[in-house]
Amino acid sequence: MLRICYFASLRETLGADSKEMPLPEGVATVGALAEHLAAQGDERWQLLRDDNRVLTAVDQTMVERDHPLHGDEEVAFFPPVTGG
Repeated sequence: MLRICYFASLRETLGADSKEMPLPEGVATVGALAEHLAAQGDERWQLLRDDNRVLTAVDQTMVERDHPLHGDEEVAFFPPVTGG
């Protein structure tokens, strides 16, 4: 079972904080999961397709969109953070 988490302003924009779901058929990478989630939601969810505005982590380690998924991970989506 995947645990999917949304953080910071992304959580507010999507109106969701987390959910659990089985790995969808045909979804093998973080990028494919983002595409799947975006296709399931309304226009706000299209934000998940933009890897310049949304970063990802699997099991609390930053990963690229081509990172493979096996179905038992925690996948986190969050906006880039800047300091100042």
